[in-house]
Amino acid sequence: MLVNNELSRAPNENIGEHVLNYDTVKNWPFEEVRRSLTARDTMLYALGIGMGADPMDRGQLRFTYEKELQAVPSMAAVLCSAGGWAAKAGVDYLKIVHGEQDVTVHRPLPVEGQLRAVSRITRIVDKGPGKGAVIEVVRDVHGTGDELLASVRQITFARGDGGYTANGGRSDEAPEVLPSVPERAPDAEIVLGSVPQAALIYRLSGDYNPLHSDPDTAVKAGFPRPILHGLCTYGMATHAVLRHACNYDGARLKRMAARFSSPVFPGESIRFQIWNAGNGGLHLRARVDERDVTVLNNGWFELA
Repeated sequence: MLVNNELSRAPNENIGEHVLNYDTVKNWPFEEVRRSLTARDTMLYALGIGMGADPMDRGQLRFTYEKELQAVPSMAAVLCSAGGWAAKAGVDYLKIVHGEQDVTVHRPLPVEGQLRAVSRITRIVDKGPGKGAVIEVVRDVHGTGDELLASVRQITFARGDGGYTANGGRSDEAPEVLPSVPERAPDAEIVLGSVPQAALIYRLSGDYNPLHSDPDTAVKAGFPRPILHGLCTYGMATHAVLRHACNYDGARLKRMAARFSSPVFPGESIRFQIWNAGNGGLHLRARVDERDVTVLNNGWFELA
């Protein structure tokens, strides 16, 4: 289907002596990515983030059944993504981590059609030796009639490239920080489960990184078993907001942003904590209670 080459955390690697070339990365010539989106792709993405767990829930069926089908807004995160660019551009590929995801939907996503997008590097920030660098990648996804459908912003932490400015490279202004969740108790909590084969289903939407499917690769990366894709957890957060605030109407959700804090293992349940901020804004945090760990933080969602 649609390529999203997310790279996940490998916690036991040491920071090396890699040096990022600012001008090469900042001006990387991305090619336009064109993809055909089908109704099957749309339903498969929804199933991959756990929609349809209750086959009697008519709200979830809006995204998983062809009758009156609509697209989950977070699907924009996997549309027309440019995969494999980091290694070619000289970024320390094995040490990059997906840090944040931010999608703004300008109009409801189609369930099928021809799509196109060109990615671009909008900023590179040197955090210092041993602290890595921040790389912001942005792309605008256009539909069949060249209409702008969504703007997708991804923050990547290049853990092996901190201190590159010592060799004359420039450092851009740091990206805007996502708002922290309130210190008070959440206004709502929604628990969504994942099935043991969740990563194997989600990968069929385009992210075939073996960290999410191959036990040997997961062990080499420092995990006891394959982990769930960060963007799958992000999609589940979108599901929680659609249930809480949108009555499962995808057209009512226009922005979804969150920071990845820790991986989820397939089969775990996630508790999504939601705070109403007023004026259509929602804060969100996600936790796995059985491990007492926060997996998404600084979530910020906006209603249309």
